[in-house]
Amino acid sequence: MTSAQYDIAIIGGGIVGMATAMALLKQTPTGGLPPVSASGQRQIRLVVLEAENQLAPHQTGHNSGVIHSGLYYKPGSLKARNCVEGREAMYRFCADYDIPHERCGKLVVATSEEEIPALNRLEERGHANGLEGIRRLNGIDELREYEPNVAGIAGLYVPQTGIVDYKQVTATYAQLVGEFGGEVRLNSRVTGVKNTGGEIILETASGEVHARNLINCAGLQSDRVARMCGVDPKLQIVPFRGEYYELVKEKEHLVKNLIYPVPDPRFPFLGVHFTRMIHGGVEAGPNAVLAFKREGYSHWAISLRDMVTYGLYSGFWRMALKHWRMGLGEFYRSYSKPAFVKALRRLLPDLRGEDVHRSGAGVRAQALEPDGQLTDDFRIIETENMVHVLNAPSPAATASISIGREIAKMANKNFGLC
Repeated sequence: MTSAQYDIAIIGGGIVGMATAMALLKQTPTGGLPPVSASGQRQIRLVVLEAENQLAPHQTGHNSGVIHSGLYYKPGSLKARNCVEGREAMYRFCADYDIPHERCGKLVVATSEEEIPALNRLEERGHANGLEGIRRLNGIDELREYEPNVAGIAGLYVPQTGIVDYKQVTATYAQLVGEFGGEVRLNSRVTGVKNTGGEIILETASGEVHARNLINCAGLQSDRVARMCGVDPKLQIVPFRGEYYELVKEKEHLVKNLIYPVPDPRFPFLGVHFTRMIHGGVEAGPNAVLAFKREGYSHWAISLRDMVTYGLYSGFWRMALKHWRMGLGEFYRSYSKPAFVKALRRLLPDLRGEDVHRSGAGVRAQALEPDGQLTDDFRIIETENMVHVLNAPSPAATASISIGREIAKMANKNFGLC
């Protein structure tokens, strides 16, 4: 293999890595124009390094395909700002490139009086984040105007939510990266990094890569890549598997669009819900169970290295001691179909065990702080010649175009590109 020289190497070919590459290659002061400006500015030499044999193989390729509205996130946070901006950018991008998508709206349902205060806070956040047209629903009759089979006492209808196939979106990003002069290397897992100050030397499975600057969008491996680069991420990635069931064809009529519960405010997870998919079918889930491997999509996927890594992390045990009851409940629901269906029946009481079958699973790269807190917002670290994206779970796919532009701004500032 021969070495290569690049201005920027991006580690990770998921949706955030590819959106960042696209933003860097197409940027001008006004944005969205070809990579070579009228002034003849030199084209950025950029490579994306993906460890697997395809793009978007992990978080991007295993999510439920929801275009999130921005309802849940603290006003002013990176998640809120980028989700709201990125949502509309995603809809425009899909329309421009003929990617199937639908702005179908969703229903958030409170099933008990205890959930009403949290529902009220969601409504307040939605308005604070600029979501126009949110409708407060009171009583079963108003709920069933949107979802005829749902159960609950109150809810919110959120019209901005939609559905799409994010693997198809990522593939289109990659096509544009190629058209703009970028390079994408598959089967190029980074195994070593040497930063000389003026140059970063990356040892990869496809050969040595030399770059002046680096952007880490490695998702489930982002903290390890940061440490490999000599950067202390001050957190650790802990994998949580989200498992899905799918409604049998004969029962898909029970769900018109998307039905969500009121989430537990203690956790950055949304609870098991129903999602109509853009290519047909209805998914039910996901749960949020601790995985024994960072890319562990089944009960039997185990990595001793990954388990030892979080087992030796003090933040993990602080989290476990605080939330052990929830953790045991998630494990039980993971192995018990009746328990999973029971959770689903809170929203759809007509659902029966025979109406669903096991489907796929995804793994969420959840950053965990040393004090045991689950990192709630996006977390990005900047250095002189590196940017490390350390926490970018949902709604990162929705917000990918906006996040990519933000990272491109950081690169311009730190890398001397402009």
